[in-house]
Amino acid sequence: MSQLPGEVEEFLTWLAVEKGRSMNTLASYRRDLVCYSGWLAARGLEMQRVDTHAIEQYVVARRASGRAPSSVARELAAVRMLHRFLVEESIRPDDPTADLDGVRVPAGLPKPLTEDEVVSLIESAAADDPISRRDRAIMELLYATGMRVSELCGLSLGDIDRSDQTLRVVGKGDKERIVPFGSAAASALDGWLAAAGRPLLVPRQWARRDDAEAVFIGRRGGRLGRQHVWAILRHHGERTGIADRLSPHVLRHSCATHLLDHGADLRIVQELLGHASISTTQVYTKVSQERMLEVYRSAHPRARRS
Repeated sequence: MSQLPGEVEEFLTWLAVEKGRSMNTLASYRRDLVCYSGWLAARGLEMQRVDTHAIEQYVVARRASGRAPSSVARELAAVRMLHRFLVEESIRPDDPTADLDGVRVPAGLPKPLTEDEVVSLIESAAADDPISRRDRAIMELLYATGMRVSELCGLSLGDIDRSDQTLRVVGKGDKERIVPFGSAAASALDGWLAAAGRPLLVPRQWARRDDAEAVFIGRRGGRLGRQHVWAILRHHGERTGIADRLSPHVLRHSCATHLLDHGADLRIVQELLGHASISTTQVYTKVSQERMLEVYRSAHPRARRS
């Protein structure tokens, strides 16, 4: 990892200690600020003296490098937070990002799987070996609850209430919420936790104490990470022909969209997904409306063009 200026390291420490940001969030900030600091250094610019025009040039350079608008917007957000911190800590007297225009991100609609595609995906892990039991439980839970992949990987055995069919999930900002899951997910989870599932992957000695409490473990007994879950979905996506459209987030999209398709209240979906703002959840209503129009235009005899 590249060396960062002292004031940037102070900022990252502040995010960790004062704001309680997660390790993943801190790693993302660090990557973005390594890029920003390196760009400044290459041009002989100092963090404490860089002006608005220079930062505008940085944004232009990031766009020109082929970065997606959403990625550039995220990078600029990190730069803004850094400079606000420098002002608050009296490291510099002014904020050069205060009057900077934001990066416009095109509003993209998530593309959920159909209900039949979800069924085919989950049925691709129909075998009875421990790995298939685990993979099926992972896919059922992601679809049943709309959890983020990081939330799934963070599940511990004590977070499961099998009698009430609920999970205690720790989301962004270490906020806890209780999410329900249905009978299909409960059956898959029971199959994974039964003697023919998870216990067969338990090692003679746990490498880490945290691994012993993990709901989902790998072949060597370690807690599964996000990349491992991505690989599991990619494997089953290839088996069902949807690998190019599949990710943990697509299952989250699919959960929300299908709930709304079947009449769920938007506020309930917001709570289930752990969205801080209802506006974040409202994008799924647009998806449902798009699907409604598509079905109507293809099915209604007077809507079809001759």
